[in-house]
Amino acid sequence: MCYFVFMIKVLIIDDEESTVNVIKMLLQKTVPEVKEIHTAVGSANGLNAIRQLHPELIFLDIEMPLMNGFELLEKFPVHTWDVIFVTAYDHYAIKAIKYSALDYLLKPVDAEELKQAVERFILKRINIEQRREIYDNLLHNLRTEKESDYKLAISTTEGTFFLKPDEIIRCEADGNYTKFHLKDKRPILASKTLKEYDEILSEQQFIRVSRGDLVNRKYITSFSGDHELKLADQSSIEVSRRRWDAVKKLLMN
Repeated sequence: MCYFVFMIKVLIIDDEESTVNVIKMLLQKTVPEVKEIHTAVGSANGLNAIRQLHPELIFLDIEMPLMNGFELLEKFPVHTWDVIFVTAYDHYAIKAIKYSALDYLLKPVDAEELKQAVERFILKRINIEQRREIYDNLLHNLRTEKESDYKLAISTTEGTFFLKPDEIIRCEADGNYTKFHLKDKRPILASKTLKEYDEILSEQQFIRVSRGDLVNRKYITSFSGDHELKLADQSSIEVSRRRWDAVKKLLMN
């Protein structure tokens, strides 16, 4: 539950009026921090509403005729609002969104997931410069043809870093945080769990070798019968006994 004194101006943009009405109703019932709710059906109406209303948070449908949600975003290279995407399942778009550390909801929208998304927005409110970089990164990820060229947005107490998977040697769990060990750079501490990064990077040749370690296969130089991996940065990582057979099989293929 959130305990904040400020209130939020919201704009809901979707080409389905029924979805607009459902999100509005759920916000009214479950998120008291929202003080104003405006709606727009279709991308053209959404474009006008953004220009007129200057919202703080937009619920934005991705698949709309005439202009999809990402094309609408490109109309505002500089902006002060944040976005929570709303979409039917689209593997490509969702992966790009996750890499960019942005939020999304799947249709039909669940009340608890909606509430949690707004709470995350409240907790992470970031400055305009960082917001612009994050949305620029999303558009980069959407335009690139290969997932290996995506850039992962990593939020830290020092700001947001943008890394290609090839720059990451391994990820190490540190409580509810994740330490990124990088090629030719100092480590950085991210404010997400290792589980969240495992879900994002699992298709990028990253191997979960233990409860606390996620390793980029590219940087594994050798493995031994002692359940140990040697990495290119001269570090050694112990593979859990439960995962050893699966990890060894992957490395031998």
